[in-house]
Amino acid sequence: MDTPQDPRSGRLRKAPESFLDAGGIATVMQQARSGRRDFLRGAFAAAAAGATAPVALAQKAVGEGEAAILELPEHTRGLGQPVVTDGYGKPSKYEANVQRRQSPGLTQTRQASVSFAPLQSLFGIVTPSGLHFERHHQGWWDIDPSQHRLMVNGMVKTPKVFTMDEIMRLPSQSRFHFIECGANTGMEWGNVAVPTVQYSHGMLSCSEFTGVPLITLLEMAGADLKNGKFLLAEGADGSSMTRTIPMSLVRSGEVLVAYGQNGEMLRPENGYPLRLVVPGVQGVSWVKYLRRIEVGDQPYGSKDEVLHYVDLMPDGTHRQYTSIQECKSVVTTPSGGQVLLDKGFYSISGLAWSGRGKIRHVDVSVDGGRNWRRARLQGPVMDKCLTRFSIDWAWDGKPAIVQSRATDETGYVQPTYRQLREVRGSRSIYHNNAIQSWLVQENGEVRNVQLA
Repeated sequence: MDTPQDPRSGRLRKAPESFLDAGGIATVMQQARSGRRDFLRGAFAAAAAGATAPVALAQKAVGEGEAAILELPEHTRGLGQPVVTDGYGKPSKYEANVQRRQSPGLTQTRQASVSFAPLQSLFGIVTPSGLHFERHHQGWWDIDPSQHRLMVNGMVKTPKVFTMDEIMRLPSQSRFHFIECGANTGMEWGNVAVPTVQYSHGMLSCSEFTGVPLITLLEMAGADLKNGKFLLAEGADGSSMTRTIPMSLVRSGEVLVAYGQNGEMLRPENGYPLRLVVPGVQGVSWVKYLRRIEVGDQPYGSKDEVLHYVDLMPDGTHRQYTSIQECKSVVTTPSGGQVLLDKGFYSISGLAWSGRGKIRHVDVSVDGGRNWRRARLQGPVMDKCLTRFSIDWAWDGKPAIVQSRATDETGYVQPTYRQLREVRGSRSIYHNNAIQSWLVQENGEVRNVQLA
């Protein structure tokens, strides 16, 4: 087939999939194709070329009949199952393929590991707790909440130690926010195109978090909110994860000491029984198993902010404390590993987010960025939260390059790879928010590509 070209440079670079070996690629592609929501079962039947609105699905003539309609299935003729006997509901067995996954090509250990959320299989903006991405530096723990304590010390009048009961007695707030690992999409910096959106963007999730504003606990301890310009947040896991948090983020009341997620207590892998929620900031600062908050007057320079989670610039210097997750978006359907059944109508859908506020609008291109159309935003559009977008598309069966470009309420526009690399070079790992490209081939298969 003819390979589509980048309308700006006349070239299309297919980034090597060196992130996975041949066996790993085959495994991931099979997982993608067998997913229920990967367009195979969600695709519309062929529509007339040039259609611009949803069309009726092809239907069998009444006389032809269909066994699934004419013959009553077993579940209509018999008794169903009793209430869930183990007390906690589980997804259908037919959804067993929708799960977090470790990459076959990443070095994994039992303690330091990552699993990716199946973005291609999710609806709306909320990530189910059991599908929330994981990033562990020394493994996860299931901590007895009756034995867990949170200390507040440093530049305070009265150092405090709180039990979980004492924290949960205080007035709480519930808010929806996204959390994204600073290394999300990190492999793409080096021209490595992983096969699916689960692996390219899956260190991203969104939940309703419930907890107590951190400022409340600081005020109870008599914190020096004028001279105390920074906080040190420390976790109780084996890595003693510690991160500097600017007091400017805390004074507004948006930083939470959270114990709830999606209407229930946090899951152990997500920080049970207590974690920090720092909206808009990279996930490593959302310290899990939170055990201590120290108030100080300068950044702490902890190991995880001077040796790790730094951005290597073209001149060889390191950017430190670059926590804000800039405006970003990605098309989740159609995306890598999925298959379009036939030409005709499709609804392109994806997610957009910004660490600086709300999403203002999202534009979508199907020709590699030559032309853009404004997508619909699915409400509610919330601050520092995922926003679902969609747009109608009539695929003519020819090669297409699908992209999305988000703009947030500050006016910041998501950059292309060329624009991002002009400033950041190509040696970074963190904070890649460049426009993602998906190549739809003539046979309907979708793959990850990067435009030169």
